[in-house]
Amino acid sequence: MTEPALVARRVAVDLNEGTAVACGTFGELLQGVLPDGTDFLATFPITHGTRAWFRYDRSGPPRVYPAHKTKSLRLTRAMLAACDAAGGGSLVLDSDLLVGKGLASSSADLVATARAVGAVLGLDTSPAAIEDWLRPIEPTDGVMHPGIVLFEHRAVRLRARLGALPPTTVVAVDEGGLLDTVAHNRRIRRVPPALAAEYARLADDLTAAVRRQDLAAVGAVATRSARLNQGWLPKRNLDALVRMADDLGAPGVVCTHSGTMAGLLLDASAPGHPGTLAAARAACARLPGTTSVYRSTTPSPAFPGSTHAS
Repeated sequence: MTEPALVARRVAVDLNEGTAVACGTFGELLQGVLPDGTDFLATFPITHGTRAWFRYDRSGPPRVYPAHKTKSLRLTRAMLAACDAAGGGSLVLDSDLLVGKGLASSSADLVATARAVGAVLGLDTSPAAIEDWLRPIEPTDGVMHPGIVLFEHRAVRLRARLGALPPTTVVAVDEGGLLDTVAHNRRIRRVPPALAAEYARLADDLTAAVRRQDLAAVGAVATRSARLNQGWLPKRNLDALVRMADDLGAPGVVCTHSGTMAGLLLDASAPGHPGTLAAARAACARLPGTTSVYRSTTPSPAFPGSTHAS
């Protein structure tokens, strides 16, 4: 049998199917307003996320499944229009991120969509390009960037790359309900100069802590940020979680500043971690709400942000 001749592939003609992933983030290690008035956050990427599959169809309109993922449909249409692609196709999203909890479910959907559709259409899907694609749609978490970053979520713009932490685990308590992140971000957050200066110091402290791989110092920043957020979107379990962290020797507490969850930050590489994790789960189960476990993700060539087209 002779080998088939190699033929150049044409984007959105022969190359008509693409898949991609994007991670979520367990709230923020830090979120606030800087002295110049910039709203910012620090991402905390987790292994939960969204998978997207896109198949280009020259003859049909763009469709998304599930049908309520209208932001991803809007993004798909914009990307098709940008390259004058006729027709549309089918976009399927599969996510294990809870919606309305502060886990960046919408951002992960959009980033995975941009990567999958862009892979098929031959469009730029670098992190900076994805910022440009998402900026007209909504305020966005910085999950298009690998690792922990300082991100201006209202402006949809990277501020600084911080790096990655040692493996960490969060034992979280969801207090219930849903939060509309877009509506929440429409609220103007005014902070006095002294508080803005504290947020700037915390951003510097977090930057240094991540670069030194100092999880205790990261936990201190995250706990302080969670406490400051009590005046904006309080978590009724926060005081109990801080006491638990002290009792267990955990680095600190992290919360979804624009969501309904807060949890214990644990060092997954520490000796005795399985026992600490079991004790943390048992303690959190006694609080009002639903307990779950999340794990940090380490940037790699394959995740977050891998794409495949065929």
